Amino acid sequence: MVTEHSNRRDDQHYMEIALKLALEAAERNEVPVGAVVVHHSPETAEHRVIGLGFNLRECTHDPTAHAEIIAMRRAAQALGQWRLNECTLYVTLEPCPMCAGAIVNARIKRVVYGCDDPKAGAVRSIYQLIDDQRLNHRALLESGVESERCAKVLTDFFARRRSENKAEKQARRDLLLHSKE
Repeated sequence: MVTEHSNRRDDQHYMEIALKLALEAAERNEVPVGAVVVHHSPETAEHRVIGLGFNLRECTHDPTAHAEIIAMRRAAQALGQWRLNECTLYVTLEPCPMCAGAIVNARIKRVVYGCDDPKAGAVRSIYQLIDDQRLNHRALLESGVESERCAKVLTDFFARRRSENKAEKQARRDLLLHSKE
């Protein structure tokens, strides 16, 4: 679906930035999700990045350190206010319930995400929080931008993690066997 402020080339450009952030998260052994907040100035029609984030839950031991939350916090600091009503949030993975709630509370105008999250997605897959008519704010939605690339970053990360876990278990078994000899 194409919505207000939508320009496919711009969407792909900002999603590319979010993908680079997701890869940076993976390098830190964090679930690779990246997010970018872009402010659209109504006066000048300029677009500028005002918030960047990637998952930092493992590094910070903070359950709220999702890419979207970090990017929105930085965006609010850049604007000097909590209302992000002239902003678009780009994120590689469909936001979870916590992040979708923050999107509504921050008054984000538009959300663009890469791949669906069938286990925790709260803007389309499981819940539709950002356009729920019962809430005081609704955001426009664009899904599937660079979805295959976004999904591949996640599947590659989890495949690597499973392989590492399997190798660690085998090393512990080997160590246990050798210590009994």
